Amino acid sequence: MDTLSYKSISVNKATAQKEWVVVDATDMVLGRMGSKVAKLLRGKYKPSFTPHVDCGDNVIIINADKVKLTGNKWSDRIYLSYTGYPGGQREMTPARLLEKSPEKLIKKVLKGMLPKNRLGAKLLGNLYVFAGAEHNMEAQKPKVIDLNALK
Repeated sequence: MDTLSYKSISVNKATAQKEWVVVDATDMVLGRMGSKVAKLLRGKYKPSFTPHVDCGDNVIIINADKVKLTGNKWSDRIYLSYTGYPGGQREMTPARLLEKSPEKLIKKVLKGMLPKNRLGAKLLGNLYVFAGAEHNMEAQKPKVIDLNALK
């Protein structure tokens, strides 16, 4: 009996199989799209997933300005930030954040879905968000995937 067949293989930084994928955010619900993209960034769809290693894909999101929210969330949801000064608490709705910078809205949502440690910060660096249909990552030869096909 071969005992090596029973050993789990742990991926490290050198052996991780990272790919480049493009996600079109047109008419997708923000939170549902975000949770699937977070799984792609983390690498949870891969059979070689290792929790403490960056083994996820590099994700390019295009058409970030065409994302949807259901219900009254465009105006009722509030994102708070604090400047550090007395009376410096600022609030922003998703509608105002989308018109100001669609990239920041999607990055803010995905940052909350990733681990709150150094690995999560590194994984967020593998995300590239573009407001329009064009992106400048053609040299990486990314493949277009359909998020609806993923579980």
